[in-house]
Formats: sequence, structure tokens, C-alpha cells
Amino acid sequence: MMSRQAFLCSLGSLYLSLLFVFLLMDVYARPANNSALKEKPADSKDENEILPPDHLNGVKMEMDGHLNKEFHQEVFLGKEMEEFEEDSEPRKNRKKLMVIFSKVDINNDKKISAKEMQRWIMEKTDEHFQEAVEENKMHFRAVDPDGDGHVSWDEYKIKFLASKGFNEKEIAEKIKNNEELKIDEETQEVLDNLKDRWYQADNPPPDLLLNEEEFLSFLHPEHSRGMLKFMVKEIIRDLDQDGDKKLTLSEFISLPVGTVENQQAQDIDDDWVKDRKKEFEEVIDANHDGIVTMEELEEYMDPMNEYNALNEAKQMIAVADENQNHHLELEEILKYSEYFTGSKLMDYARNVHEEF
Repeated sequence: MMSRQAFLCSLGSLYLSLLFVFLLMDVYARPANNSALKEKPADSKDENEILPPDHLNGVKMEMDGHLNKEFHQEVFLGKEMEEFEEDSEPRKNRKKLMVIFSKVDINNDKKISAKEMQRWIMEKTDEHFQEAVEENKMHFRAVDPDGDGHVSWDEYKIKFLASKGFNEKEIAEKIKNNEELKIDEETQEVLDNLKDRWYQADNPPPDLLLNEEEFLSFLHPEHSRGMLKFMVKEIIRDLDQDGDKKLTLSEFISLPVGTVENQQAQDIDDDWVKDRKKEFEEVIDANHDGIVTMEELEEYMDPMNEYNALNEAKQMIAVADENQNHHLELEEILKYSEYFTGSKLMDYARNVHEEF
């Protein structure tokens, strides 16, 4: 019989052999057209500084057309969202939630009305706006190397390719001399999309240079009505299957979600479809005619739309309004804490009166 030590050694050798095989497979599986200009993997922090984010805080839909799963928490918690972590102590989270309740309840009647929740949602959304403005100042400095207050497309292109692992000096020299860049197909496609977005953010009269405010619109289209329209066009383009520049329910729920290989994956897909169907029928399709126009999607995407904020407030109240009085009491918010904060609190009822 093989000894325990010999067995463990055998397992270790097998593991190293498999690891070596997988590494070889990874090398040979890489695209053949990768440029020799690439020098190292992209640093995710640098890339995130200059690449428009897919996820926009306080916006109901992401740039790729997926629903923002964290929207309710973002517009209820604002900057405090990061404080409600899954591994945080429930008692501390409970106290934080009680403090937020008291801030939303501006008339101190121990319950939250739709109007109070609407005001709070608008306040938290504006918080996200201001946070994006502050971050943009740092990001703009990163792509404005000469500090002249303007960024050309070529300057941005150099920084972007450097963040993707290309040699910045070599890229800059080739662009300066109008030499051809050997860029893989995937990166080139991203660049083409970014260039379209860049031109849209360039306010009239167009000079192909972005100042700090225009760069903010480039990174965060929700800050500009013109860029918001452009973002909507992109989403419609990605989802519209018959080219009529409108969305039907079937088009909206047909985003590819991966191959279903087991029942668990099927359940996830089913939940995904249910969520999108409900959002389409109850919220986005404002006149309930079964068609979503660009105008309807634009109103839905606008984070500073007060009518949307009021509708959102009513929906959020409806989720936890167990006594059906169209208001939220503290006990109800604590019970449905996972919906509002992403954090599930235990023993909420036993502690509510002694702590608040």
C-alpha cells in the first residue's frame, strides 16, 4: 500500500504537470495578431482611470444594456453604500440604517412617505454626480500630460493603449510619424467605439479637443443630455434586432446570457428574464403600448428625472410596505434591509425599540 507521504508527492507531481499543460495551452491559445509593442499586462487601475465605465452609479441601466442590480442600494445609501458589507457586524449595520431612516424622515413622524423618499433619492443621485466630477478631475490630469487643459484624441489614444499593455513611447512615436499601429482586432474595435464617443462629447464648435467638462461627458454620459441620447442610441443599436430603432419586449429580454449547462444556470437565466420583463412592462414602457422608443428609454435612463425618482420611491416603498399604508416604518426597512442595503439583518424586531 502507498504511504501517505508518497501519495501526497504523487498528487503534487500530477498538479504541477497539469499546471504546465494549462500554461502551454494558454500561450498557444492567444491571438496571433498581438502587437510586438505590448510590453506588460494592463494595470487595471490605470485602465479604469481613462476608460468609460460600464457601470454608472445611480443610473438604472448599464452602458451595455444590462439592468443595474445595485441601483436601489445606490440611490438609498449614496456614498455610504460601501459601509454595508456582507461581513459587517449586523448590529452596526442596523444602527447605520436607523440613522439613515431618521435623515429620510424629515418631518419626524416615524414613517417615510413617497415624497420624502423622492427627495432622498434625488439627493443621493446628486451625490454620485459630484463624486464623478471629483474623480474626473484626477482622470483628466492622467490623460493631459502637458497640462494645457485640453486633450486631443491622439493623446487619449496613447494613454489608452499604454493602459492596455502597449509601450507608450513607441506608440507615441508611431502616431507622430503617422506609422501603422499593429493592434489586435478586439482592441481596435474598442478604440473605434471610443472614437465615436469622443466626437460626440466634443461640444460645438468641434475642435477634436476635449476640455475637462467635455471629458466628464465622455466618461459619464449621464452628465450631458446630448451624451445621454448617444448612450441610448448605443443601447438601442445593440438590442434592436429589426432595425426600427425601437425595442419590443422580446428584443429587450433576448440579450445573450451564456450557454445554460445545468439547472442552476437555467434558474439564473429565468430570473434574469423575469427581471427584465418586469422592468420593461412596468417602468420603461411608459405608455404601455408594448414598444419602447428612444424617448422613453432616454427618460428612463436620466438619473435626475424627478418623475422617475418619485416612481422609484413608490416602488421601493411598495416592496416593504407590509401594512399597506403607503409609507415605510423603521421595522419594515429593517426587515427588508437586504433590498435597501444589500445587507441582511437578523433579529431586527427585537432590537429596534431599544436602539432607536
